[in-house]
Amino acid sequence: MLTRRRGQRGLTLIELMVTISLLALLLGLAAPSFREWTRNNQVRTVTDALQNGARLAQAEAVRRNRQVVFFLTNDATCDTDTEPADDGAFWAIRTVPIVTGDPVEVVQCGQLADVAAGVAIDGPTAICFNSAGRQVANATPGIGTATCTLDATGRSTYNVSATGAARALRVLVSLGGQVRLCDPARTLSATAPDGCPT
Repeated sequence: MLTRRRGQRGLTLIELMVTISLLALLLGLAAPSFREWTRNNQVRTVTDALQNGARLAQAEAVRRNRQVVFFLTNDATCDTDTEPADDGAFWAIRTVPIVTGDPVEVVQCGQLADVAAGVAIDGPTAICFNSAGRQVANATPGIGTATCTLDATGRSTYNVSATGAARALRVLVSLGGQVRLCDPARTLSATAPDGCPT
């Protein structure tokens, strides 16, 4: 019996403390990298949501053969009373009235804040697509006081960033309706296809 007890030896208190100390040290070293990775992931999630929403708006304009508006909002409800907001936590797509009294139809809505709280979006509140899928300016798209405008290049740009993230991302919507995600830290070239045009 004595030999059996000696063979069933477990961890000593000192060995357990050394193991826990090493584990705590490793976790402490990995935590900042994990936080940065999480923030980068949140930026990517919001950028993907914006890109997908703008692409859907462009496709719906062509499918419905009428102008639609894609806009940011802070309203979680998805109806015709949804109001636009700069740096909104949600996005919405609605048809633009053709004539006065034309009913407005909600196409689809999506969320940004619930999947990535603390991510900042800098860009236009609203962008409009015509029946050919091209981006157009519209002073009265029927969403409160927001308007659809184009910059000098005919592009709309959404810059997405977050404190603690290693990089920002950008969604570009061209005059022709092309929606593209790119990295503003890189310049578009043959060796950097994910870069942004100048």
